[in-house]
Amino acid sequence: MAHRLFEAKDHAASYWKYRISPSDQLIQRVLEFVKKQVGGQPPNIEKIKGGGGGGGGGGRLSGPHAILDIKKCFFCCFFVDNSTFRQCVAEELPFADSSVDLITAMSAFHWFDRARFLQEAYRVLKPRGCLALLNYTLDMELAYPGCCQQSLNQVCKEFYAALHPYRSTILGPKSIELYREAYNSIPYADKEWNEGMWVKKSMPLSSYMGFVESFSSYQALLREDPQKANRLSQDICQRLMSVMKVTSAETEVVLSVKYFYLLASKNGSDDA
Repeated sequence: MAHRLFEAKDHAASYWKYRISPSDQLIQRVLEFVKKQVGGQPPNIEKIKGGGGGGGGGGRLSGPHAILDIKKCFFCCFFVDNSTFRQCVAEELPFADSSVDLITAMSAFHWFDRARFLQEAYRVLKPRGCLALLNYTLDMELAYPGCCQQSLNQVCKEFYAALHPYRSTILGPKSIELYREAYNSIPYADKEWNEGMWVKKSMPLSSYMGFVESFSSYQALLREDPQKANRLSQDICQRLMSVMKVTSAETEVVLSVKYFYLLASKNGSDDA
């Protein structure tokens, strides 16, 4: 079954405000894969480049292709020659067989009923249509000029460790394994797996804190014990500022995020 999360107003707002949109580098990799499958530049696909990926942390896509509300939808379907979109659950796609050019899900596939979603994706994708499932790991690193990066990231690791007991059992030890399992099982003619794409992003320390606070594990702690959650967050922020020798949480830091992704192309009509 699918798991309904991020629907509480405050959590959805935090997710929308602090989650990191896929980088241009990551978006470009998806587009290159799609271009390779269709044998040329698909009409209007340039419009996809202006924004993020799917709804689950992927922000919004520019142009008319898809503008999805994070509180309501966790994936995007692209019709290269059609500017319409619909809001629906990922396991029940209201599209005709073989009608969709590209399906993306950013930081969301692990919450789906994965078997049902993959069946639906295969059903609605056109021959040579593409599926892109993307996420990032907790192998994140903070950097600040003149600061001991090892000391800074030791505090971050302690933050993640404190949240680990509140991690959903749905995710297993590491969510990457759910994606790797999907990669190994899907019957697609051409597929690609990458678990080592690093992307750097500058942001205020407060935004990094907001990013971690949007994690489902932090939100679970917040629901169970709001005071404990707030104390943990405040303590971590103060410790990070102490290591950095700064007094403001609005100080800019550089966050390096390690992404992984699955790209796959459905068999064409002339494939075996």
